[in-house]
Amino acid sequence: MRTIRVIGIGAGNPEHMTVQAINALNRSDVLLIPTKGDEKAFLADARRDICDRFLTNPACRILDYAVPVRRADGSYEDGVNDWHRAIAAIYERTLLNAVGEDETLGLLVWGDPMLYDSTLRIIDHVRTAGRVAFDMEVIPGITSVQALCASHGIALNRIGLPVEITTGRRLAEGWPDSSRDALVMLDGVQAFRTVTDPEAEIWWGAYLGTPHEILLSGRLAEMAETISETRRTAREKHGWIMDTYLIRRPATEAEEGPA
Repeated sequence: MRTIRVIGIGAGNPEHMTVQAINALNRSDVLLIPTKGDEKAFLADARRDICDRFLTNPACRILDYAVPVRRADGSYEDGVNDWHRAIAAIYERTLLNAVGEDETLGLLVWGDPMLYDSTLRIIDHVRTAGRVAFDMEVIPGITSVQALCASHGIALNRIGLPVEITTGRRLAEGWPDSSRDALVMLDGVQAFRTVTDPEAEIWWGAYLGTPHEILLSGRLAEMAETISETRRTAREKHGWIMDTYLIRRPATEAEEGPA
């Protein structure tokens, strides 16, 4: 039976590759690399760099595919679902036309497949369609959350307190009720600017793990404008941006517990 192997490749640094991920790379017969146009060529090039460094299986074939454009009209959820189905159709065609019945298709996933990545949901679309049978294996990877905390030299959580991992879209709708700490990914709206707590602190990072990495931190009220301007300049320079940040609001006395 065919196999789809989903390989977490880390947050941008080829050295984030684990031994398990390198072994999984070399046990794959076909590797599928997504391309997103000239502006995001770095993302495809980083995957190719990983293959150049770690792929020792000469029989492995590397294929590219152009990622479909997600439509912006209509509802956000409908647009995402249609986009996922379009990518699922590419996976399905690749399995049927380029992967033998006893071969493995490797998908190189930025970060870790379980955290704000849709590859596993897209594979579910392929499975539900039922036109091709396959097994699946998932290899974990280092996330931008880990890379952010490591680069800033901070712990993700405070002692005994939870952390909400959310998106910019959600944060813009209001601070989460479940936590005083929010780790934000996929923020295209600069939602940190909606946080008005004057005591809130932020640890922000862009292009984490890559040679373009940028780090800023401090009191949010004092750093918001700097982060916005840095973000704008970096996006103009590189044509794209991926950033992640942690915001901490002061804990209440009840949350802090006894000294």
